[in-house]
Amino acid sequence: MDDVTPPEMSAIRYRILTKIAHTVYFFIKGMTVGVRAACFDEQGRIFLVRHSYIPGWHMPGGGVERYETVRQAIAKEIREEGNLELLAPPELLHVYYNRRTSKRDHVVFFRCLVRQTHPRLADREIVESGFFALDALPEATTSATRRRLAEISGEKDYDELW
Repeated sequence: MDDVTPPEMSAIRYRILTKIAHTVYFFIKGMTVGVRAACFDEQGRIFLVRHSYIPGWHMPGGGVERYETVRQAIAKEIREEGNLELLAPPELLHVYYNRRTSKRDHVVFFRCLVRQTHPRLADREIVESGFFALDALPEATTSATRRRLAEISGEKDYDELW
């Protein structure tokens, strides 16, 4: 570094600081992506979960990790939350903006045909789960879940917001 003159050092510092600023900006302002699936068994029943940390019954899903595709993410989430395996490739239904989570969150929504490899036992995250006939959903099924099911059935147009 003895042969670096002060103006060259300033340019190096500027490039380093600019790179750091862009990284911080992306980290703070980066878009988040989640996945969720309407998982149906061969009898046409939907799989729902009840979490320990939020009220109501939900379709399984979660965040997409770095270096993970949305299809990999949904396969992982349904396996973790319900011991479910795909019987066919997941069908992409819609992408929603989820402003309730953050200003930059999106949910990729799939329809899946699944089978359960073995019953899902309750733990600290999932306290209850099961398959339900569409005309016999649990009373505490969330409004978002009910809206998605109305969209799938054609009763409603797909919304832009989760």
